[in-house]
Amino acid sequence: MRNIKLTIEYDGSRYQGWTRLGKNESNNTISNKILEVLKKMTGEPLIELNCGCRTEVGVHAYAQIANFKTESDMALNDIKHYLNRYLPMDIAITAVEEVSERFHAQLNAQSKTYIYRMTIDDVPSVFDRKYTYHCYRIPDKKAMQQAAALLTGRHDFRNFSSAKKSKSTEREIYDIQIYGDTEEMQIMIHADDFLHNMARFLVGILMDIGFGTRKKEDIEDIFSGIQQPGEPCDPKGLYLQDISY
Repeated sequence: MRNIKLTIEYDGSRYQGWTRLGKNESNNTISNKILEVLKKMTGEPLIELNCGCRTEVGVHAYAQIANFKTESDMALNDIKHYLNRYLPMDIAITAVEEVSERFHAQLNAQSKTYIYRMTIDDVPSVFDRKYTYHCYRIPDKKAMQQAAALLTGRHDFRNFSSAKKSKSTEREIYDIQIYGDTEEMQIMIHADDFLHNMARFLVGILMDIGFGTRKKEDIEDIFSGIQQPGEPCDPKGLYLQDISY
């Protein structure tokens, strides 16, 4: 039995996230599109696909990691070409590797990094509108950086998430960086893991603080449950950038 690792790039605009389970289960997911092609390629109907990070509805990925096990003896380069031939054009397999039997894309992940992209202008770009969040004025980067310092470290992020059930809601944020210029700003969040919609809620509160609708002191009140985090950011500007192993 071979264990195959995939590096995947995708435009999440028209999908219901990496996977959609439960009451709102959907076949229109990234994982389902890949599984359909894998089953056709291998002739194995019960193949399973594990991912490093389950991205939500509308979120993109520069480098999602997944793995599957197969009896197929197809060459790695042929697997890559087959997948890219039959997958939709908004999903691309950028690398294929054979890894040890014990490798698991989710269980072995050590950290994950998200990037949020914001463009700034008085007229939104018709070309960037699907892949960045548009701001009509420049957010206060210094205020956002001060707020980011309050979010780093190990905390209970249950109030920055829409997770209904989780064994533990503690996560550690290693770093949050906010950088850019007068045309585009980016927020980078590097953490050991993310709860459901956690990245979107964190970006949302940082943007609220950057635009002056909230204060950095509100963060402690959100952790304690005195205040609500507000609305999560628009997913179209959010990208899974990296998963470390």
